[in-house]
Amino acid sequence: MSISRRVVTIILAESALELIPREITLHPSIRKWAALRGRNPTEILLDTSLHYFAMKKLQDREKRGRPDIVHISLLEALSSPLNIEGMLKFVVHTVGDYTIFIDPSTRIPRNYLRFVGLMEQVLKYGKAPPRSRNPLIHAISMNFPGLLKKLGVDEVVLLDESGVKEKPREVCRKSLERNIPITIGGFPRGDFSPAIKSYAKHIYSIYPKPLDTWTVVTRVITSCEELLGII
Repeated sequence: MSISRRVVTIILAESALELIPREITLHPSIRKWAALRGRNPTEILLDTSLHYFAMKKLQDREKRGRPDIVHISLLEALSSPLNIEGMLKFVVHTVGDYTIFIDPSTRIPRNYLRFVGLMEQVLKYGKAPPRSRNPLIHAISMNFPGLLKKLGVDEVVLLDESGVKEKPREVCRKSLERNIPITIGGFPRGDFSPAIKSYAKHIYSIYPKPLDTWTVVTRVITSCEELLGII
């Protein structure tokens, strides 16, 4: 199949998006925030800007509690010409091993607080809208290997600052030629887990210094659009 007819699959892996874990639900800052919202602590998104002190004893805390990364990345991806033309599949895999599938027609809330409410609903009920038979967004308890199996692949192109230097356009070409996903870290700092790296057929870097996740998403999508002749 010509690459011009293939869909670009991007996985936002180990994304810092999760409900507050049970081991910190009794922390005073967590209980106070939950009371203000009138919610159970386990139904609220973990956010380091609000729960910094409560997170201090969490494993891999430097990679967690940043829902804004997913929010901005989704806004960039779903409003792109690549998605509008039906040539993008964008999947969010979370640090807690949930996989979130998003219908390309979904309009993600621009307002961050509304986005937080939406993701809390998705992670609590497994879908949004909660009672829909054909939800625009649905979340499944699924680890990274399970996601790759569902996508019908057994390898990925991984983007990491420690990888081999490559232009975003060539990263996109290699992904499309082999029909394998491009995987980008959805966390603020730290490294991919060894389990995810084990599926990386190629590890590339598009810039020698760390970049924000949404910047990488934008560069990759724009390069794919140019390669496919969309823009």
